[in-house]
Parts: sequence; C-alpha cells; structure tokens
Amino acid sequence: MAAGKLSSVEGSKSASFGLRGSLGEELASSAAQFSDAAYDLLKFHGVYEQYDRDTATERKQAGLEKEWQCMARVRIPGGRLTAQQYLALDELCAKRANGTLRITTRQAIQFHGILKGDLRELVGEIEAHLLTTMAACGDVARNVMTTPAPIADKRHQILRDAADLLSVSLLPKTRAHHEIFVDGVKVPPTQAEPEPLYGKTYLPRKFKTALGTVDDNSADLYANDLALFAIFDGEELKGWNVAIGGGLGLTHNRANTYARLATLVCFVEPDDLLPIAEAVVRLHRDYGDRTDRKHARLKYVVDALGTPACKAILEADLGKQLAAPVQMAPVQIPDHLGWHAQGDGKFWLGVPVPSGRIADADGVQLRSALREIVTRFHVDPVLTPDQDVLLSNARAEDRFGIEAVLRAHKVKLAEERTRLDKLTLACPAFPTCGLALGEAERVRDQLVADIDAALERQGLAGEGMTVRITGCPNGCARPYVGDVGIVGRTANDYALFVGGDREGTRMNFRLIDRMPFTDIPATLERLFGEWRDRRDGKERFGDWCARAGVETLLGYIAERQAA
Repeated sequence: MAAGKLSSVEGSKSASFGLRGSLGEELASSAAQFSDAAYDLLKFHGVYEQYDRDTATERKQAGLEKEWQCMARVRIPGGRLTAQQYLALDELCAKRANGTLRITTRQAIQFHGILKGDLRELVGEIEAHLLTTMAACGDVARNVMTTPAPIADKRHQILRDAADLLSVSLLPKTRAHHEIFVDGVKVPPTQAEPEPLYGKTYLPRKFKTALGTVDDNSADLYANDLALFAIFDGEELKGWNVAIGGGLGLTHNRANTYARLATLVCFVEPDDLLPIAEAVVRLHRDYGDRTDRKHARLKYVVDALGTPACKAILEADLGKQLAAPVQMAPVQIPDHLGWHAQGDGKFWLGVPVPSGRIADADGVQLRSALREIVTRFHVDPVLTPDQDVLLSNARAEDRFGIEAVLRAHKVKLAEERTRLDKLTLACPAFPTCGLALGEAERVRDQLVADIDAALERQGLAGEGMTVRITGCPNGCARPYVGDVGIVGRTANDYALFVGGDREGTRMNFRLIDRMPFTDIPATLERLFGEWRDRRDGKERFGDWCARAGVETLLGYIAERQAA
C-alpha cells in the first residue's frame, strides 16, 4: 500500500459499522440530499446520488436547490433474469423511477431518476424478487460477467454456475443492506460483523470480474481486474487460465493513470476457482493505493510489483505453487443478435437496444414491446455486455408472434440495423451522471448516422467497427478497447482513440487529444479513404490503424484536410 494520508472515503468506510453509517436515518429524513459520508456508503448498496444537470444552472440562478435524484443498479450475474423478475423491474421503473430501464455494459440494470423518498421502497422490492443492488457499486467485487449466450450445453452451464458461485461468495457479509432497505432503520451496532474477505475498510477501489472462453469473449475479459478463461477438453472443464490487472478508467492529464488489459498469470484446477478469486481480491485489498482513489485499482498494483511478484504473493496466500497459463487459441466474439437455436429445442432472439435504454420514446415503444413479449410468451431475458437483450427460451411456434410484437411497436430488429449501429456502445453521461464532461447516449444515434454516411461515401458501406462513446475518461462503455473510442473532455471537445480490436485483446491509442465533437465524423472519413486504399485485403479499421501508427494517421488526416 502506498504511504501517505488516507483518502476521505477510507475514513467513511472505517467508521461505517459495516456500511451502515447514518444511511437508515438519512433515508427516513425529509432532507433532499445525503451527507458526504452517506454518499460514499450508498455506493456499496448499489446507489449513486445524482442531480438533473440539465436544470442545475437555471435553478441555481433562480435560487433553487438542485433536482436531487438517485441511480440504483441491480446486481445480475451473467445478466440472466427470469420472466417474473424482468416484469417486476419493468413495473418498478414506472412506479419508482423515470419510466426507463437501462442495460449496462456489465450485464446489469440501472434505474434512473429515483426520488430519495422512493429509494428504500424500490430497493426493498428488488430484494423481494430475489435480486439485489448490494455490491453493484462500491469498493467491492461487483457484478460478475460471463457470456450471455443461453446455449443449453454443459460448457455454458459451467460458466453460468461459476458466475453465480463467485457472485454469491464475493458479496460482503454485513447485514447492513438488509437492515436498512428491507427491515427499516436500525441503530448501528457498536461493532460490525466480521468481513473475512474484505476487512473493515473493504477494497481500495472497485473490483471487476468476468469469465468466459476463447470462443466467446463477449464480456471483454481482459478489461477486468480478474479475468477467468475456462479451459475445456470437449465438455470437461480442465481448469481456468487466470489474468489479473485489467481496468479501463483513467484521468485526463494524469500520466500515472491509464487503461490496461489484464495479464495472464497462472492456471488453476476447477476446485481452485473460488480460492484464486479470493486471493486476487486480497492482493488488491492489501497492496492497493488507499491514498489516491484515482490510482487505486488493481492494475497499478500489478504494474508496480510486477507479474512474477504478484504470482508469488498469490502462491503464498494459497500455500502452493501455481501452474503457468496453458496455451489458448485466439479469442473470438460471436454475434448473439437475431435468432439462434439454444440446443434444447428452444430459441433466443437477440434484440439490439441502442445505448441499452429500454424506453418508449420517439415513436419506438421498446419497453412496451418487451413487456408484452415477456408476458405473453414467457421468455427469460438475458442482458449482454453490448447493452442488448436476448429473449431466451422461446418456443419455435412463437417466433413469428414475437417478431410481430416488435414490429408493431416500431422496434428495429438486428437485420434492420447497420453493423456499425449494432457495435456502438454509449454511457449515460448527461443529464444524470455527475462525472460526465460531455454527452454520450444523447448523441449516439446521430453520430452513428454520420459515421455510416461517411463510410458509404468512401465505398465502405456495411463495414463493421466497434465505436464506444463515453462522456468522461472513466471508461464505462469500454472506449479504450474498441476500433474507435470517443471520450469526453469538455462539453464540446473529445479525445479520439483508434486502433483497438473487436475481440478486446488490444488497447487502442490516443490519436487526437482534444477536438470538437462535430469534427469527429469528418476526421474519421479522412482516415476511411486511406484505409480503403491502403488496407491489406479485408483488414479491419482498428487493425489498419494499429499497423499505421499515430504519426502516419495524423499525416493522412492533414493531407486530406489540405486537399
């Protein structure tokens, strides 16, 4: 652990009596806003306090308080929901939030626009349907990801079971969440319950886990603190390749913060899945930087100590030597959209959800369509890391009816969207996220249309590339591992990254540090012309950019701009 004064959040955690603090009392009070200490603790319970940033300036000028509200995130391992759970969440978003559900890039659901007075009821009702917001945020192991494909075979069941095991096992042991949001206000005890894994002050920062196979890296495993690749021999699980130290958050103008892909460190037997996961959590707990939250992720520990030293610490923790990672084939990401056979006589339909926003808006009634389909046809939704939804367990005879409902509600199916549209992610940004420097979700559709038009003008219509847009550098939409990453710097300016790959195995690089958002399509179009003329066969845009490098790409842009 770095020497120096501990961050203020460390003090809030230490004095919280197992994440209780004053949350119960403040939830019951009529005050519009939480205290700073309560704000820190709310995150552990899956809640962020926010305010409407669209109205903040006008209200301040009028001498009015900000329109305070909350975001609540539901922890959903592997993104799997039953029909009943989905319908309960749909009902809650109308009753307690802003009438929309939002699929996150970590296979979770977010509610936005929750009033403080509705928060306890919303979280309590989520708990009543065997879901939880606990540890969906905060300095703990968060929602565990895996492939969303609802394939009915032994391999995929192993992945689903492993995600469930880790999700349950890595939850904090405190009963604070249940006491506050289900039982009601409780007086904090004089001593909190023991946290055998996390300790009194939990982790220095967030901890993200994903598991999958080389055949399906949909969860972008290398972008996680802990990445677990299942190694199979036929249908038999031989063990797990373990990679550590991935993470995509950074801070503009701070060289000691950066995005990083996880490093393969060892191979473990099937029975060592939970022990190795807990050992990696302890590595972060004991060596992470608690003085600077912007430098507190596990990736900085791995780089500071080195991979061999981290492996030695894990071996000492587990009391045995760890085998070297086994060789793996190149990873792939299959297309889960459209109709697919599950292997058990049933089917799933992958429905694109732009920006993950399930809403009835702008003439498209996606939320109503999904509610009708889940109610009538009893399908079970699965949320994907690309913010889409898979309607699983559909009967063959219901396929036409399901499509008819979507079309009647003006929902575009996968085959009606461009490849670029299907591969573009965006974070919420304005007006809800307090960290946003620029827009993301609200400019996504126009940006996609402009880039698609640029591709068509250059004779590249139909080419696919991953585009990720975030309103700030924290990386929620994984902008640093896409072909194109667009990262907010101010209300009008963005950083442009290029050169990643669709499979999530190569970081992209910052091409332009600051440029007007409106200039991005034209700038990319200048590169598209060069890509078309200079690429090697069917070389993808990110691969070509990586091969060309920064200086060459900037030269191409300048030449075409001057022409």
